[in-house]
Amino acid sequence: MLDIYSDYLISSFGQTTATALGQILGISHDMITRFLSENEFKSKDLWDLVKKSVRKIESEDGVLIIDDTIEEKEYTDENSLITWHYDHNKGRNVKGVNILTCLYHSKGISIPVSFELVRKTEEYLGKDGKIKKKSPVSKNEMVRRMLETARNNVLRYKYVLADKWFASSENMKMIKHKLNKDFIFPVKKNRLLALTVEDRKAEIFVSVEEINIEADTERIVYLKDLDFAVKLTKKVFKNKDETEGILYLISSDMSLTSEEIGKIYQKRWKIEEYHKSLKNNSSLKKSPTKTERTQSNHFFASIYAEFKLEILKMKTKLNHFALKQKIYISALQTAYDMMTELTRA
Repeated sequence: MLDIYSDYLISSFGQTTATALGQILGISHDMITRFLSENEFKSKDLWDLVKKSVRKIESEDGVLIIDDTIEEKEYTDENSLITWHYDHNKGRNVKGVNILTCLYHSKGISIPVSFELVRKTEEYLGKDGKIKKKSPVSKNEMVRRMLETARNNVLRYKYVLADKWFASSENMKMIKHKLNKDFIFPVKKNRLLALTVEDRKAEIFVSVEEINIEADTERIVYLKDLDFAVKLTKKVFKNKDETEGILYLISSDMSLTSEEIGKIYQKRWKIEEYHKSLKNNSSLKKSPTKTERTQSNHFFASIYAEFKLEILKMKTKLNHFALKQKIYISALQTAYDMMTELTRA
């Protein structure tokens, strides 16, 4: 039923309902509802489904890319899963689901290997005097949990890539010391660091933006609360509006040049492509499910559908959007042929 439902999510271009799928299959919609209401699919279930495909493209040069995304569900009743989250892109709180993903990228293929749905089950009194909700587990704790899972699954990779929101000292220490891997993270311009070992011992710290570092050069620095050196580089780029942007990147791999750090970090964009396809091609938002169980299982099926699209990309050499367009054209052709037949009858 998971394969049937996930295929339906890829094939659909409107709302995805149990009733509609039941009509397509010629079965009772109760069968689909029961499937969505029974056992809750977890991250381990995803690994069981993708493991064989991961092993085929696995390499020592693989990277783990971690990021979260919010899918707005503004018209869905609020619960611990569908609730308010701060969207950094929009600069405001939005109502929806917040999904954290660990994406494995190797040999040009990107496969989700674990995920977390942020559930806000605890209440607290905000500074404005209003009752608010929070998750009992922070997203950085979730990141470390996913990295631990990757180690337990004996996943081969070289670097962990993430956005600045996940560049915590705890995450860096775990990657370097416990996992014996390296990372490339951007850091905020107000992040404190020492320029020498002596400065670190004397607790003489300056902010990243205070350092006189030329673009595309490297410098060894010591981040506050980090017990090992990292290599810092500055990247200057053009924004869409032609304004100048600056990105400060740090790497725990001291052998990398500024050019290599930038080139490897560009792979982080693969998770942005993943999120875009998940929202547009796998019907993430298009289910009117009401309960947390049916909602979480629908989101799981969407993630699985996205994995299926990646496998189809390998076979057909078509990207996810081209595949979706091909399905759409085929559906239109079938509808047109039926319309022609009806008008001639």
